[in-house]
Amino acid sequence: MPPTRPEKKKTGDTKVIALVGIGHFFSHFFQLVLPPLFPVLRGNFDVSYAELGLVMTLFYAASGLAQTPSGFLVDRFGAHRVLVGGFLLLAGSVALGSLVTSFWLFAPLMILAGLGNSVFHPADYAILTHAVTPRRMALAYSIHTLGGVLGWAAAPAVLLFLAASLSWTFALGAVGAFGLVVALVLAASRQTLDVTPRQAAPTPREDGARQGPGGVLITVPILTCFAYFALLSVSLTGVQTFLPTALPELHAVDLATASLMLTGYMIANGAGTLAGGIVAGRTDRHETMVALGLAGAAAMLLAVGHVPMGAVALFATIGLAGFLAGATTPARDMLVRSSAPAGATGKVFGFVYSGLDLGACLAPLVLGLLLDGGRPAAAMTLIAASLGATILSALLVRKAAPRAPAAATPA
Repeated sequence: MPPTRPEKKKTGDTKVIALVGIGHFFSHFFQLVLPPLFPVLRGNFDVSYAELGLVMTLFYAASGLAQTPSGFLVDRFGAHRVLVGGFLLLAGSVALGSLVTSFWLFAPLMILAGLGNSVFHPADYAILTHAVTPRRMALAYSIHTLGGVLGWAAAPAVLLFLAASLSWTFALGAVGAFGLVVALVLAASRQTLDVTPRQAAPTPREDGARQGPGGVLITVPILTCFAYFALLSVSLTGVQTFLPTALPELHAVDLATASLMLTGYMIANGAGTLAGGIVAGRTDRHETMVALGLAGAAAMLLAVGHVPMGAVALFATIGLAGFLAGATTPARDMLVRSSAPAGATGKVFGFVYSGLDLGACLAPLVLGLLLDGGRPAAAMTLIAASLGATILSALLVRKAAPRAPAAATPA
């Protein structure tokens, strides 16, 4: 087995966090380049919304299935190399979408784009974990998450503006080409981002034998982290996908107002993520942060489903739910970090984050059936209940993982 490559000296935290955050912004941006164009694509190619949804299912399925293998590649070849390769594949696939003349050509392109997207979580977290000083780690994780949220927020506006001003082909070609430029910028930042060691030695077991490369994932803390992300994704997907549909049935608001409330939820979620990063950097009680934040968010969402309220109170309740849920994100990532053995950061983050894709595949079906059956309150109850189950999994993660020393207070 080749020797482990020595870790490079840590570079400036700000530069690392900024570069990784920019990459994560575009990862989430490219996830939403097609949905804003669905009405145009439907008319141009004479396809149904179900067929349009299928190509996005292919994207997320490819991304979810490839995240764990991408984590192994990160630990074997280094995060920087894998990150740049995935970014080029993702942006290149979007750019090629501008040349599509038959709708079903989007299918292989979205599979390739999903494979490219799969590298970001394992590569980003490996880079941050190895490059950022420990006292700023929670803040780094929060900024990384915030970059993704901003990418989600920016994509619909940018794509709709470019498509309306010129054409949908120009919109895809332009954002894809810009993404290729950003990927080259990251490629040129090797000195800053190429900080992860190569293929650490297998983790010894308690009996002294060496564990296989995938054995590190089959442990109680890591499997519990996976369950955490799968459960969390039920609530995240439910809110993002069905909140604008459920609110008009639950409260006397129109669809435009309901959509605005979802935007408010996402903005508050981003603000909570930033605030949570500051708090998580000053404590090691990350499971307590997660429990309190998710319990509060669950209570707010349960109230949305069952308590009559006016538009102002409804907006405030949804915004508070978003803030509280977002505030738990850095603490969540610190829990995963505490569970990852040395040299296995990429594969661990890749595996547990694939739980998000599992939840995203299952939640729409169940929640959609509840809404089709005229039971929006039950849908909100399920979303809140998933957050409650997520709290339990977080407490189990902390119980099984070794407790790290308390974080130093930032200067």
